[in-house]
Amino acid sequence: MSTDRITAEIERLPLVDHHVHGALRHEADRAALEQMLTESDRPIPPWMTQFDSQIGFAIRRWCAPALGLAPHADPEAYLARRRELGTEEVNRRLLETSGIGHYLLETGYKGEDILDPQGMAAASGRRVDEVVRLETVLEDVVRGGVTAAAIPDRFRETLAARTATAVGLKSIIAYRHGFDFDPGRPHAHEVSAAADTWLRTCEHTGTIRVDDPVLLRFALWCGVDRGLPIQLHAGYGDPDVELHRCDPLLLTRFIKNVEPHGTDLMLLHCYPFQRNAGYLAQVFPHVYFDVGLGINYTGVRSDAVIAESLELAPFAKILFSSDAWGPPELHHLGALLWRRGMTRAITPWTDSGEWDVDDALKVVRMIGRDNARRVYRLETAE
Repeated sequence: MSTDRITAEIERLPLVDHHVHGALRHEADRAALEQMLTESDRPIPPWMTQFDSQIGFAIRRWCAPALGLAPHADPEAYLARRRELGTEEVNRRLLETSGIGHYLLETGYKGEDILDPQGMAAASGRRVDEVVRLETVLEDVVRGGVTAAAIPDRFRETLAARTATAVGLKSIIAYRHGFDFDPGRPHAHEVSAAADTWLRTCEHTGTIRVDDPVLLRFALWCGVDRGLPIQLHAGYGDPDVELHRCDPLLLTRFIKNVEPHGTDLMLLHCYPFQRNAGYLAQVFPHVYFDVGLGINYTGVRSDAVIAESLELAPFAKILFSSDAWGPPELHHLGALLWRRGMTRAITPWTDSGEWDVDDALKVVRMIGRDNARRVYRLETAE
C-alpha cells in the first residue's frame, strides 16, 4: 500500500527542472540526432550507433510510447515516426508528458538551435524562467565593441541588465579552465592586463572565447556580487572538460571565500563525483547539488546514481535537473528516470520501516520541487 501511494505521489508531482536548456527548433536527421545523444563532440564512428547505449535503449523504451510506438521500437521505426510527426509535435508530446511544471532555462549555449524561454513556454505549456551564463555575457560585451579598460564596468552593467528578470547565473569555468583556479577575487590590474591580452587574441584569431583564468574568475566573482544563485557545471561533460580537474572538491577554498557573501552555489550534475558533492552540500550551508546529466546517460543504472545522491547531504540541499539540451527525449527521460529512481530508492526504506511514508514523500517534494522554489525565490514570483 505504501509503495502504491509513493508511486502515485511521485508520478503526479510537477517538477522544477532547475537546470535545463531548450528543445530543438528544427528538424534533425539521424546523424545530427545521434550526435546530440552523446557528450562527445567527435564524429560517431561508422561502425557504431548511439542507440546502442544506455541512453539509446532508454529512449527506445520510454520515449517510443509517447510518440505512439511500442516500447523498444527499433531505431529506424523510431526515427521514421519522429519525421512523420515533425519537430513541433515531438516537442509537444515529450515535454507535455514529462510532468515538468517549471523550467529554469540556461540560454547561453547555441541558442540559435534551440527554443528560447518564450518558445519553450509555448511548446511545453509550462512556466519558464531564465538562467544567464556569465561567460556568454562577457563574450557578448566584446562582440559589441569595447576597450580593455572598459570591459570590467561594461560587463557589470551588461550583467545587471541581462539578469533583471533572471532567477540564476551559470558558469562553465569547469570547461574553460577547471576547478583548480585561484579562489580569490582577481585584482583590477590583473583583470585589465588579461582583458588587453584577450582582445588582441580575439583580433588575431577572429574568435571570441573567454578561457583566461583571470577573466573567468572575474566573471565568477561578479556573479557572486550579483547575488543570484550560481550554477557551476561539475564533473562529466564534453571533451572540453578535463575530468580530473572538475571534481567539486577542488572548489572547497572558493566555496569558503564565497560563504560570507551569502550567494548560493549550485553544483550541477557532478557525476562521477556525486558523493563528493554530497559532502560539500552537507558541510557548507550555501552549497547545493544535483545529479542531472548523469541520470539520462546512465539509463537503467541511473537508479544507483540517484540513490547515491541521497546518502550524505541533507535533503534540503538536493535538487532535480535534467540538463536536457536539444532533443526533447532528454527532457522527458530526465524526469521519468528521476521519478523511477526515487521510487526505487525510497520504497524499500519505507517497506522495511526505516522511513515513514509521509517523511519519504516530503523528501520527494523537497528535491523535485520545493528546494528549487526556495533557493531561486520562485515562490515570491508566483
